[in-house]
Amino acid sequence: MSQAQQTLAQRLLDGDKRALARAITLVESDDPAGWELVREVYPHTGKAAIVGLTGAPGAGKSTLIGALTKARRAQEHEVAVLSIDPSSPFTQGALLGDRIRLTDHFLDPGVFIRSMANRGALGGLSEAALQTALLMDAAGKDDVFLETVGVGQAEVDIIDHADTIVLVLMPGSGDSIQALKAGVMEIPDIIVVNKADHPLTDTMVREIRGVLSLAPQRGWRVPIVKTQAHKGEGVDELVAKLDEHRKHIEEEGTLSERRRRNLRSEVVAICTFRLRRRLERQLDADPRFAELLEEVVSRRLDPATAASRILERLDAADASRAGDDG
Repeated sequence: MSQAQQTLAQRLLDGDKRALARAITLVESDDPAGWELVREVYPHTGKAAIVGLTGAPGAGKSTLIGALTKARRAQEHEVAVLSIDPSSPFTQGALLGDRIRLTDHFLDPGVFIRSMANRGALGGLSEAALQTALLMDAAGKDDVFLETVGVGQAEVDIIDHADTIVLVLMPGSGDSIQALKAGVMEIPDIIVVNKADHPLTDTMVREIRGVLSLAPQRGWRVPIVKTQAHKGEGVDELVAKLDEHRKHIEEEGTLSERRRRNLRSEVVAICTFRLRRRLERQLDADPRFAELLEEVVSRRLDPATAASRILERLDAADASRAGDDG
């Protein structure tokens, strides 16, 4: 590691916000210096409580995170927020930028806010998201809040990034209950019904309880918390439930199991990303791929058969290289 990188790593470990911002940019742009930096600071991670908030657009996730941040800062916690935004089709950057609804906390030195483009990642999370959460953890943040793009039940991959998962719903949206029935209900550790001044709030809570009762009973009973995030109502109860869940998974031993699963998923995701990039480079340089593609375009060959032939060629090439090495 170069002297400059060592300095950046030390500044990050000391909690320097600019160093953290720079480190995240390096990881997000897949710069080798970023991965070197993660390797350097990784032994200093594992202390932060990583909370994932997911739910449909308009449910008030950003407002709720703002209220949670305020509550945690009142407890003198260092807080980091990572919002996964839709990618701009023009710049591939984070379309919404650093969340306007979190502006109350921009000048607070104990709060770090970052938006990251999901770049089309299925499930709403960028492949760099956990790396960013690790950097935030290394920088001494006590709480890291991950907010995903609101894409409904496809957001299940947030389970691969968080210690505690909060599903945020709003009354009057039938989509929410349908999503719960479709399998999202297996994900949350805590359910928040935000905008609880809505007349259909109690109806929704009853419906959620009904769906929860059909799910396999675990040691942790998923609580339903009613909030009005813009007024700060119900936020103290949510903070208490977050602490309660954290204590539960620490005492039960499932926190380490979750993190093992999360890190396994991250290793597989990085392998998949890098293998795909390597495959694309190889195919771009292989004229036989262009010929195969023409056959697919002209409907003489179907895509699955073309893919099988490409993989057979790659296997044969690997076997040949292995023979030469031997």
